[in-house]
Amino acid sequence: MERLESLNALAIQQKKEWGEIITNFETKNRYVVMSSSGEELFLAAEEGGFFLLRWFLKALRPFRMRILDMQGESVLSLYRPFRFYFHVAEIFDNQGKLVGTVKRQFSILRRIYSVKDSSGQEIYQLFGPLLHPWTFNIYRDEREIGHITKKWSGLLKETFTDSDNFGITFPPDADPNQKSVLLGAVFLIDFVHFENS
Repeated sequence: MERLESLNALAIQQKKEWGEIITNFETKNRYVVMSSSGEELFLAAEEGGFFLLRWFLKALRPFRMRILDMQGESVLSLYRPFRFYFHVAEIFDNQGKLVGTVKRQFSILRRIYSVKDSSGQEIYQLFGPLLHPWTFNIYRDEREIGHITKKWSGLLKETFTDSDNFGITFPPDADPNQKSVLLGAVFLIDFVHFENS
């Protein structure tokens, strides 16, 4: 993920197929990850998973996701086990080594996630403000240093599909591993908060 080292922001666009749009039957999620200038950098695709799990569990379903560079080489993978509330995602490098985890914390009124490195040390917290449901601010030591935002896709697209677009602004001093875990957080947030259920 050295490619992330020089980037301070990314755009993530979910791809939908016409069959899913017309039938409203949930298929595996696919995304394109782009630089802020629009250059396509990575493809992300949900892998495996039985279609009945997607149908019955919808946004709660467990999944694996593979993130590939534009040459088709695996650069990251993400695993999300089934959880009813304390959602978690584990992010692995292309060798299968844990890079970090993202886990939802208990909170009644706010959406809070803990972002941890491979040793389990918390490096960031994500806060979803109550009055800004499409924003998750990235904090360290109670200071906002970045954000993840779901972007408006337009009335027709928002009405007829659950296709989502996200932007992420990384903390200024984030290294490639930390950026990889924050990228994984985008996919978990999409499933937990914005997946059509």
